Amino acid sequence: MATENRINFWKKTVKVPGSIQPVYGAQHPPLDPRLRRTFPKEAVKPNFDNPKSKKASSFHEFARSTNDAWDIEDEEDEDYLVARAHRPSPSLQASPSLQQCGPVNGRVVKSSTDAHLSGASVRSTLQKQKSLPVRPIVPLIARISDQNASGAPPMTVREKSRQDKFRQLLASPNTDLEELRKSSWSGIPREVRPITWRLLSGYLPANMERRDLVLKRKRDEYFGFIEQYYHSRTDEHFKDTYRQIHIDIPRTNPLIPLFQQPTVQEVFERILFIWAIRHPASGYVQGINDLVTPFFVVFLSEFVEEDVENFEMASLPLETRRNIEADSFWCMSKLLDGIQDNYTFAQPGIQNKVKALEELVSRIDKNIHGHLRRYEVEYLQFAFRWMNNLLMRELPLRCTIRLWDTYQAEAEGFSHFHLYVCAAFLMEWRKEIMSMVDFQGLLMLLQNLPTIHWGNEEVGLLLAEAYRLKYMFADAPNHYKR
Repeated sequence: MATENRINFWKKTVKVPGSIQPVYGAQHPPLDPRLRRTFPKEAVKPNFDNPKSKKASSFHEFARSTNDAWDIEDEEDEDYLVARAHRPSPSLQASPSLQQCGPVNGRVVKSSTDAHLSGASVRSTLQKQKSLPVRPIVPLIARISDQNASGAPPMTVREKSRQDKFRQLLASPNTDLEELRKSSWSGIPREVRPITWRLLSGYLPANMERRDLVLKRKRDEYFGFIEQYYHSRTDEHFKDTYRQIHIDIPRTNPLIPLFQQPTVQEVFERILFIWAIRHPASGYVQGINDLVTPFFVVFLSEFVEEDVENFEMASLPLETRRNIEADSFWCMSKLLDGIQDNYTFAQPGIQNKVKALEELVSRIDKNIHGHLRRYEVEYLQFAFRWMNNLLMRELPLRCTIRLWDTYQAEAEGFSHFHLYVCAAFLMEWRKEIMSMVDFQGLLMLLQNLPTIHWGNEEVGLLLAEAYRLKYMFADAPNHYKR
């Protein structure tokens, strides 16, 4: 019966595991009913057409008269409007007075009349909300900047102390890389993350006096590659590679405006093309385009204090843009050097890691493993993407950046520790997995896990569990054979 259900499922859907889907994953979940404008039957469909509806007109009265956060229906309305507000219409841009939805003083208003509220009233409402120990509402287009989803203040005494420790380590004439790795495992402060990533990836030397010279040499070397090879992208031998890169770039984080800018897409095209022709054993493989984004965002953050996802890249000086591009290329190259067998012919590295994950899960939790086997869900159908994209399609970008802090602090973070992170990630959804009793439900859950609201706290717990699993199984041949 299970086999028949699975066959019927694939006849009805075109979303075959491993097929190219322009929008999917935690950064832009396709199953959210608010984005498709379809609402669950038990919920009342909000009235978006009438700006003078009872809910909209009484919103501010409600906010002033209660100490609670927005109710569930208002939260759904807000998320839907945020999604629409980030898809600008030319007519709205041309005539701001006609715009019905938009952010005002850091919040989304539901009609043009809301924008005329007094500043004092807005401030009092916001102050009232800030005093509450509630989880913040994260927009669907997840912010790239660091954020603790628990609502903790951005800079505590402990974080200030950690930041000072990093600065002290980095100011040393010869940075102690081992100590830097230990400090980085639990997260790197945003202000020192760019220089720390350059050091931990092996791009920069530990000796401070040599850093400027190495940076200049490596940046010049990268742009030498551009002059030497980039014109060949239209040659018969390379045009297919360039064509695939050109197709994949717009699919990279499609709901974040930063990555839809032509300037940024041209940077990614150059980085990926140069890497592909310098690594003929693998060439370009879909998924590598995602691996550029964390480095690019981190190095860009040196020059942008906030709102990175909406920053206009072209506003930076040319020299700064060139430096960001070259540094992103070299750090991505260092990462891929350790996992290149993931992208060679037939991708043997990924095949082996998926098999290792299946073996590990079977020893960690026989119930989950047996549940997946009972309904004939193959690990390759969901875990291939976890390995190919290093969980980037399952987590918001801000979480990926925090995750990579630890990966770079681990000796084999991307190639080995990632396996235990994937196992811990699967265990995180044990309850939801066990509640699904059909092939279709299980596969749709595992390919669209609801992590849109995740922040540093959730990633920290995930990493702690992964470390526990590694400690228990990595060097225990009777439990797990690496």
